[in-house]
Amino acid sequence: MSDVGSVDVEAELVAWLKSQLAVRVVTELPSNLEDAAPVVQIARVGGNDDTIRLDRALVDLDVFASTRPASSQIMTRARVALLTQLRGTVTSAAVFTSARTISAPSWRPYENNNLRRFGATFEVFCHPVS
Repeated sequence: MSDVGSVDVEAELVAWLKSQLAVRVVTELPSNLEDAAPVVQIARVGGNDDTIRLDRALVDLDVFASTRPASSQIMTRARVALLTQLRGTVTSAAVFTSARTISAPSWRPYENNNLRRFGATFEVFCHPVS
């Protein structure tokens, strides 16, 4: 029997979004972020479950790029992928049933003036494959 919350939503979304966006997708920002950009960072920031199998994950996405238009464009592609292509996706560990926007993409300040950051929060529903 699998544990409640057994799906590592961050890991599954990192792999899936890499294939959708063809950019670097991570949970931990690299130390050379300015050189590595563009980078998409995924972080689970909360959520809940039905105490059996369904996980409702709140996930922050942040896009770091050298220009505001580039950051915004990658965020738009990520949002479209999550909202239109994630539903029904089955990975080796998870079945994704839906996604929706909780906080729409917006510019977020970042301390490095050579990078621009766009962020959004999504609600992602999934459950273990078995």
